[in-house]
This record gives sequence, structure tokens and C-alpha cells, in this order.
Amino acid sequence: MGSLTSSSTGRKSTVESVDPEAACALLASEQYGYVDVRMWEDFDKGHVAGARNVPYYLSVNPNGKERNPHFVDQVAALYSKQDRLLVGCRSGVRSRLATADLVAAVSTK
Repeated sequence: MGSLTSSSTGRKSTVESVDPEAACALLASEQYGYVDVRMWEDFDKGHVAGARNVPYYLSVNPNGKERNPHFVDQVAALYSKQDRLLVGCRSGVRSRLATADLVAAVSTK
């Protein structure tokens, strides 16, 4: 599982990659929210306790990937800019893309 942490403090956001064990420790501290960016079908098969599912992609098929055009707004509806987040998926690819979008959104608003 790939995970990224993103915390926003004032105007500056920091992003750090963490391994699954570190992610578990951060979640246990109850100071982080967890955004699972996998598609709904994968989330329903199993997920981290307390995770909120906001899919980064709406569909993935041989013809391509359809990004969720409301991803940033959906995360913003669940968390404030001051919240610390763990963003995860199965392999780490989507979580990195999703975190980059979230950091960019915080930087421009």
C-alpha cells in the first residue's frame, strides 16, 4: 500500500511518503484523517478502519482512465485545509497524483 501524508499549516503544505507501518502509527495517533482514493468497488472489498472513500478515478478500462472531476471538492467537503491527511491507494500511484492535486488546490486558494 502506498501512502502519502499531507498537512497544511497556514500557507505551506508539506508532503511526505510513508510506509504502511508508519501510516498505521499516524492513524493510531488520531491526528490524521485517511482518504482512500481507490474506486468504490475496491473500497467496498476492504479498507482501513475510519477511511473516507473519495475515488481519484471514476473508471479504468483498456481505453483509458476517467478522472473524478469533483475529487478536490469532495475531499474539501470532508476535511478542512488545516486537517492532516493520509492519502492511500493500492500501489501508491493514485495517492501520489491525488495528493499533488490536493496540494495544488490548497496553494491556489
